[in-house]
Amino acid sequence: MLMLAGCKHKTTERQTASQPTDYTKVAVPSFSTDSAYAFAAAQLAFGYRTPGSKAWEKCAEYLATQMGRWCDTVMVQPFKATLWDGSVVPGRNIIASLNPSADKRVLLAAHWDSRLWADHDPDDGNTRKPVPGANDGASGVATLMEMARTMSQMPPSVGVDFIFFDVEDQGLPEWSDRYEDNTWCKGSQHWAQNRHTPAYTAVYGVLFDMVGTDAPRFTKEEVSRYYAPGLTDKMWNVAAALGFGNIFVAQNTDAILDDHLYVNQIAGIPMVDIVQNSGTTSFFPHWHTTTDNLDNLNAETMSKVATVTMKTIYGDYPSK
Repeated sequence: MLMLAGCKHKTTERQTASQPTDYTKVAVPSFSTDSAYAFAAAQLAFGYRTPGSKAWEKCAEYLATQMGRWCDTVMVQPFKATLWDGSVVPGRNIIASLNPSADKRVLLAAHWDSRLWADHDPDDGNTRKPVPGANDGASGVATLMEMARTMSQMPPSVGVDFIFFDVEDQGLPEWSDRYEDNTWCKGSQHWAQNRHTPAYTAVYGVLFDMVGTDAPRFTKEEVSRYYAPGLTDKMWNVAAALGFGNIFVAQNTDAILDDHLYVNQIAGIPMVDIVQNSGTTSFFPHWHTTTDNLDNLNAETMSKVATVTMKTIYGDYPSK
């Protein structure tokens, strides 16, 4: 993921249900940190989830099978992606849905691939090795898996679509001699242009990226504020009401090139990015290094992100 200089287009954010006065009283399913951590560990157990690898193929099958246990429908969207060096790799977006017949829908997403190159590793000998991707990838997917499991037991009165985007993290490495935005987020670009259901739309969306650090810090980044200002403010207000204001920091920060950009720009769905912003380092200390592993993953952070999101969804669309 890279910083963006700014945005040029804007979609119209849809109105959501009126905001309850006390989100602390909104009933939501119980999120298990043990379960979420196990889902992250299972992903890493396959190996590096780099496009086209054996570990990637096995993990894709695992994710689709697991989501099928809790969701009403599961679809796998295959595609081909051309990387920065001209190589072509296979991709698989995995889409699972609760209440697929509902007209109103909420989109929840994360990327499931891990990066081919640890190009930010402080050891030069590691920069061309793959990244384990515990926080950068697996944490968001594991959070959504646990949300799908528990939300299936207490469905909200809105349809919910979980999308695991592929080939998000294979953009230009540090040693490349050029810069191109579109070398990143290949799966979300493909999905936004070829949605799994014709004319698919959602009231709003939330993207989870790097949501499992020991020192969580999520700010209001510019793309989220630009395309989904109401939802951004709402979620950060919910977090404050829950006592998480030290984690969901009320600070405006620069735009991030992430999957939500293409969901906003191409699909026209207002989407917020919950993404780590450490303030003094690139996202988090282990970003795009060989040490982005389970030793540095915190499921309590994942639980807080899930709770804020579920409080927002169930506050708008309570369980029947």
